[in-house]
Amino acid sequence: MKTTVDITTRDGTCPAAVFRPDDQAKYPAVIVYMDGLGYGPPIEQIAERIAKHGYVVLAPDLFYRARPYERAHMSMFADPEKRKQWFEKMMVAASTDKVMSDMEAYLAYLDSRGDVAGTKVGITGYCMGGRLALAAAGHFPDRVAATTSYHPGNIATDAPDSPHKLADKIKAKVYVGGASEDPSFPEEQKQRLDEALTKAGVAHTIETYPAKHGWTMPDTPVYDAACAERHFETMLAAFDSVLRK
Repeated sequence: MKTTVDITTRDGTCPAAVFRPDDQAKYPAVIVYMDGLGYGPPIEQIAERIAKHGYVVLAPDLFYRARPYERAHMSMFADPEKRKQWFEKMMVAASTDKVMSDMEAYLAYLDSRGDVAGTKVGITGYCMGGRLALAAAGHFPDRVAATTSYHPGNIATDAPDSPHKLADKIKAKVYVGGASEDPSFPEEQKQRLDEALTKAGVAHTIETYPAKHGWTMPDTPVYDAACAERHFETMLAAFDSVLRK
């Protein structure tokens, strides 16, 4: 079952979709952080599948500050200038500090619903959403119980806001699924992330899928059906292990 909502944040109104099973029971909550192509049908399809497994799923438009826009097509990125313009505009709209501010509103909204079981949530994210999902686990350690991140980029760099620097604050179970062909998450970043999480005592798994960056999204030429199916298995297993004991 899908409903649409408007969530009031410090910066305005964030449109979002909520998916849940078609019954009256209470379920744990999961938040879906979209990829860098923007909000659209692929994100809702992921959210709907998670909901059918037994969750209340919130899928917010992280780019709401840049609306109106349409989800980008990979073909537009063949033009380096168009690619540059898109990411300069959208990454500012969904910077880490802005999305973490929005996260407070997302959690408050979930708390206001009568059909959510418990206060702990799971988060899954893709591409830039994968980086933000890991950051959320560090910024909201008492709320995020599990975070899964797929083909994330730049999550263990020298940047001041690199998520791996929050490792000592994370209490969530962490799963990261990287891509074998992804310059934004090379082996040295995987090692750096693993070392940070291990040192902090965070339960985590980092795996590399034999695919290209973006492989979970069916509207891209790099979509890999087999790897995408496995991503659902690993994600739901991570959520179930801590949210549905």
